[in-house]
Amino acid sequence: MKLIDSIGSHAIERIVQFRAQPGADLLAAIEAAAVAENIRAGLFLSGIGALRQAIFRNLKRFPAQFPITDEDRIFQKLNTPMELVSLMGWMATRTDGTLDIHAHFAASMVKDQQVVTRGGHLTPGTICGIKVVVAIGVIADDRVFSGMEAGTQTHDIYFE
Repeated sequence: MKLIDSIGSHAIERIVQFRAQPGADLLAAIEAAAVAENIRAGLFLSGIGALRQAIFRNLKRFPAQFPITDEDRIFQKLNTPMELVSLMGWMATRTDGTLDIHAHFAASMVKDQQVVTRGGHLTPGTICGIKVVVAIGVIADDRVFSGMEAGTQTHDIYFE
């Protein structure tokens, strides 16, 4: 059984940090920062702050046949003050030159006087509250890219 699909060792060239504007879509702010800083590949090192709204996307079942569609997922939209407690994932340039951002996040909130945490895939519609700061470790290596994975028919990160 093959355990590793792709592996690579790359240095972090620099760290880019940015503070998103209150009311900004977090994914769009990440894309704007990547364009402004000419990031072609990188890793999320941290993401913290407050959110006004979040949309958590999670897989609810593995499909009988790929690709995964929205019918295989659940979307949970929450409109309440939340603390962004974690942001992880990667970004890499696709072979067509577009940037692929694959991020997951966790946010905590108060529900029935208890702190609860939700997590999932970052999608458009997650809105920044105050003091949202993201740090990205930039990898300046063209051997890191996003390509189509034949088995799942989705884009994934590759290391040459």
